[in-house]
Amino acid sequence: MVAFPLVTVAFAIETVDLTKDYSVGFWRKRPRRALDRLSLQVERGEVFGFLGPNGAGKTTTLKLLLQLVFPTAGRAQLLGCPLGDPAAKRRLGYLPEQPYFYDYLSAEELMDYFGGLFGLGLSERRRRTNALLDEVGIGAERRLQLRKFSKGMLQRVGIAQALLNEPELVILDEPMSGLDPLGRRDVRGLILRLRDRGCTVFFSSHVLSDAETLCSKVAILAKGCLVASGRLSDMLALQVRGWELVVADTPDALVAALGTRATRVVRIGEGRFSLELPLGAPPERMVAELAAAGAKLVSLTPLHETLEDFFVQRVGEGT
Repeated sequence: MVAFPLVTVAFAIETVDLTKDYSVGFWRKRPRRALDRLSLQVERGEVFGFLGPNGAGKTTTLKLLLQLVFPTAGRAQLLGCPLGDPAAKRRLGYLPEQPYFYDYLSAEELMDYFGGLFGLGLSERRRRTNALLDEVGIGAERRLQLRKFSKGMLQRVGIAQALLNEPELVILDEPMSGLDPLGRRDVRGLILRLRDRGCTVFFSSHVLSDAETLCSKVAILAKGCLVASGRLSDMLALQVRGWELVVADTPDALVAALGTRATRVVRIGEGRFSLELPLGAPPERMVAELAAAGAKLVSLTPLHETLEDFFVQRVGEGT
């Protein structure tokens, strides 16, 4: 394996040309590259989103960082330590994409088991177990066997176990998987609280709106290659491409007269319309004309490129 020098800096995660090939085929094995020379830096205390479609190499990267598989080439560090260093592992929390637990244990028994692996005393295990299960929304059902839990409830328990050792770095593979809207809201709040406590959160996701809400930085993979990385403020700081004007108490005839200046008109309900205005047409004039005719302004919103637009564009470039 080729050695690549790593400079010791305060990164929670750093990879240098990290590469993974798998052997595929039956009679004549041939290599298939799952991850191609990934170089990435995740600063301490930030929420970092790792995005990409199925088969992009996200889970492979996480398994490499955790030494569940081993790289073909390249190197990486976690919390300033080489991969596999016990000192780093003690400060790490991990949730796999599809967590599997011994399902005849209850949630409390599972947390107690993991607490024992971390060397926590009985009273401390109980304190952390109760606090974390409360935080992820597991109530009296914590005493039920896990085999009776829904996928969303198992996901909540998995998040709780990833935080049991009060880690400095949390790696979450699709943490919103299986959660209902309330569960996703709770997990988003939990991730932000972890950030506020100085914990680094590195999570992979297909849910771009969650990344847009939570992350200060993201990286986008396509077919094992890094196609974009950086601050969301830089990726999304694009020119406004138009305006969305929502009005109420508006006669159909008035919208028909003014709607020719809009690129799109959508009837929302009785007397309520959404008009998409081009960037070159000042919205103030349209607002004034509608107000003079008795219409009520509901909202005026600039339209700009979203993370989803950026994602689709860059993945298309990487394919």
